[in-house]
Amino acid sequence: MRARGVARSLCENGAVSKPLTDRRIALPEHRELDRLARMLEAEGAQTVRCPLVAICDTPDPAPVLAWIERLIARPCDDLILLTGEGVRRLYALAERNGVGDRFVEALAVGRKLIRGPKPGAALRELGLREDVRAAAPTTDGVIATLSAEDLRGRRIGVQLYPDNPNDKLIGFLRAAGAEVDVVVPYAYASDADDRRVLALIDDIEGGRVDAIAFTSSPQIARLFEVAKAAGREAALAGGLGRVAVAAIGPVTAGALARRGVTAAIVPSGRYFMKPLVTAIVDVLGRD
Repeated sequence: MRARGVARSLCENGAVSKPLTDRRIALPEHRELDRLARMLEAEGAQTVRCPLVAICDTPDPAPVLAWIERLIARPCDDLILLTGEGVRRLYALAERNGVGDRFVEALAVGRKLIRGPKPGAALRELGLREDVRAAAPTTDGVIATLSAEDLRGRRIGVQLYPDNPNDKLIGFLRAAGAEVDVVVPYAYASDADDRRVLALIDDIEGGRVDAIAFTSSPQIARLFEVAKAAGREAALAGGLGRVAVAAIGPVTAGALARRGVTAAIVPSGRYFMKPLVTAIVDVLGRD
């Protein structure tokens, strides 16, 4: 990374510089890309926008609608909600099929356990609140939260996210005697074409970015898939070892670690956009 002066130092004209002035930060985010970019640019950063993964409705809505209908007919004892996007997509599909109100009523019946703050925010949009928040915003955190409970015979609905069947969580619940009903209410689609992803890899390898900020595990998977297909894995790994790698939370940091990459910047305790920006400022705004 390039060296820079003291954070908020005086510019030549006497004005106070911003902490990320002259810092160039790559953003693979899609859904909240503009918001994240504006927050970093407000701190003086230059942003390189390369959305790697788009979120879309599942190609076959029938299994999702069937899950919603089962929930309405017989509300679950517990609902494990892993993502805010999942909650919103479920409600949107229910609403399109004329059962939005009944879906919300069924959600209200069971105990709602959320993995992190985003499902909680989505529930509040529906006039509901979570009953339990996982001890940590990870699969292990969900399991730890439920491990002391008697789950035998309990009907537990689990909202998963694409490309992750979460065998660890589902296996734990079934071994504990629960009746598990899973739903995957959305899908991932590639957003940036391969040429733009390779250009991003070139920037990382060539030191033309100071940092890259990952906000989800699928972004990491997409980046490494393109690198592997193009024979650029070594270039990507070497480049990531020379820039500041930021992860929005422990799940994303874990996905990086499994690929041999250490996330040098991870917010503490709160895992969404604003704490991520604060953590980036704290690290890159230093000498």
